[in-house]
Amino acid sequence: MSTVPNITLNTGNTIPQLGYGTFQISVEDTATAVGTALEIGYRHIDTAEMYGNEKGVGEGVARSGIPRSEVFITSKLNNGFHLPDDARRAFDDTLAALGTEYVDLFLIHWPLPTLYDGDYVSTWNTLVEFAAQGRAKSVGVSNFQVSHLERLARETDLLPAVNQVEVHPYFHNSEVTDYCAANDIAIEAWAPIAQGKVLDDPSIVGVAEKNSKSPAQVTLRWHIQRGHIVFPKSVTPARMAENFDIFDFELSDDDMTTIDGLDRGADGRSGPDPDTFDRA
Repeated sequence: MSTVPNITLNTGNTIPQLGYGTFQISVEDTATAVGTALEIGYRHIDTAEMYGNEKGVGEGVARSGIPRSEVFITSKLNNGFHLPDDARRAFDDTLAALGTEYVDLFLIHWPLPTLYDGDYVSTWNTLVEFAAQGRAKSVGVSNFQVSHLERLARETDLLPAVNQVEVHPYFHNSEVTDYCAANDIAIEAWAPIAQGKVLDDPSIVGVAEKNSKSPAQVTLRWHIQRGHIVFPKSVTPARMAENFDIFDFELSDDDMTTIDGLDRGADGRSGPDPDTFDRA
């Protein structure tokens, strides 16, 4: 079985660099998918209140028989619950759905700067409460831009442990990733293969053929070598196992340069712009 490296967060806690993502997995399929992921060797599961499948994640972990302390679980605050009291109730509901006394990481899912009078700071301070209580081992954010992170640095006492943002070969999100690297905030990459768009790219196919690996494997390996935390999503056991099998090879400097060269800047973004996204 492959050994997944750990990354040490600014809290001193560690997180497996490769995890299993549950976005868009139906409620009825989540427990089975999570169980399969754990059998393959994954020990990091990413979910969110917005996904509606936290209960299935909890059931999958419980059925696996693997001690809770050996599985890293992340969830995220729903956009409709940014007000502090709403966030507290939502977090209680997350723990109840997961069937656990704590999560390893809890994130603000989106900053929503055009909602709540632009106040994501009080939301962040509420997550800091959860960390102080020990009910969230680490807390962080998702989809935060540099301006949002700078505001947290000015107005609060705790920097996020991670920032989960869109990053893939077509969209390096360099301003955000550079800021996070300089400020000891770990980067988690969502849509790591650009929702499949990069898999037919001739450059990536060429790197894959050179390394006798699949396009998905070399793309995930590119993320790993750039220091990103990744959690690909699939419900197909063979694909889940393939995504896990990325630690028996290393991309050369030339391979990395080839994939680096695919960046399209802002034109490569496939998801919403965090500065304007306002779905509560």
